Amino acid sequence: MPETALITGASSGIGEQFARQLAEVGYELVLVARRKERLEELAGELPTEAHTVTCDLGSEAAKLPARVEKLGVEVDLLVNNAGFGLRGRLAELSPERQAEMVRVNCEAVVTLSRAFVPGMIARGRGGVITVASTAGLQPLPYEATYGASKAFATNLTEALHAELRGTGVTALAVNPGPVPTEWQQVAGYEEAGGEMMPGAIEAEQVAREAIRAFERGRRALVPGRFFRNFMRANNATPRALRVRIAERLYRPKG
Repeated sequence: MPETALITGASSGIGEQFARQLAEVGYELVLVARRKERLEELAGELPTEAHTVTCDLGSEAAKLPARVEKLGVEVDLLVNNAGFGLRGRLAELSPERQAEMVRVNCEAVVTLSRAFVPGMIARGRGGVITVASTAGLQPLPYEATYGASKAFATNLTEALHAELRGTGVTALAVNPGPVPTEWQQVAGYEEAGGEMMPGAIEAEQVAREAIRAFERGRRALVPGRFFRNFMRANNATPRALRVRIAERLYRPKG
């Protein structure tokens, strides 16, 4: 029986690339996102069986495990990819939208990991890949709530990795730097790829490096050589100075 991977946020960007690459190596898929048409179009293009589940993780994450159970599949790999960001001053951004972001970026990761990891442990195989962000590796002014939510996702997944040692199950936190996707438009940047920092990589590379790292049992990954080296140098800089530099770099224009 082929293994099954559940991918959230599968309709575009990094999630879509996870779907395409995992399908190529034989995973049966459960594709989860809000946009039904995109999910069905993607499922029709894949060389393996792909179930589609339309779900808004900001309000329906707790219902998703039961819906997956009705499909008659066991989730061997959970890819917590769904998430979004907001750019701007915390005091000026919508409180409702920020709370929704925390539900998607944090609460859904806890809910789904708790739902599917026990079955993996019982079977002695599988794992969790959580797509976090380098934004969560330090305080990030003007993306404060987003960065904090990704810090939560990173710390949770790395801790889970330690808890799972010896079970046959593993967990990987993936922390990409800039990746040109629809994320920038949703977050409030002018256009996807329009205000990217140096070292941006494609979603295809993020998924490829993440799958390889997961297979090797890694705990954490920053994809892309440029940003991997950048983050090493950044971590050597005093935290207070890093925050001041980030404030100047990320300060909205105008």
